[in-house]
Amino acid sequence: MPSFDVVSKLEWSEVTNAVNQAQREIIQRFDFKGTGAEIEQSEASFQLTASTEDRVAAVWDVMIEKLIRRKVSLKHFEKEKPTKGPRGNSKMLIKIKEGIDTDNARTIVKLIKDSKLKVQAAIQQDVVRITGKQRDDLQTVIAFLKSQELPLELQYTNFRD
Repeated sequence: MPSFDVVSKLEWSEVTNAVNQAQREIIQRFDFKGTGAEIEQSEASFQLTASTEDRVAAVWDVMIEKLIRRKVSLKHFEKEKPTKGPRGNSKMLIKIKEGIDTDNARTIVKLIKDSKLKVQAAIQQDVVRITGKQRDDLQTVIAFLKSQELPLELQYTNFRD
């Protein structure tokens, strides 16, 4: 039976390139001189640091610009409010969301079941597997999911006949 997987993955090479470009721009721009603006990347988040909350917001704006230019969806990032750090600096934590959590997976399965299409949807860890008897039904599901407003950026992989 034909099947495919619905996933939400991040293109890490593009994110790394966007962060490197943003860091270069922050170093070169005059309005960031002396503000201590920097971006620290960890595995599950970014830490933006600058002297004031306005400068932290400006660093985030530069990073957004670079991410959009590299076609990375902003749905993968969750911004927190700036907080005061030690030595009077401001910090902002940007969490990275990758994979489909169980609540969103249930929402996707419910949407598919409510659409009355002749397919089955199963949650497998952070992936939703869709199976059906005909390839056309699966393509209809992909078109249906693309038309929905979901809080995730979805990709459709592992299409098998």
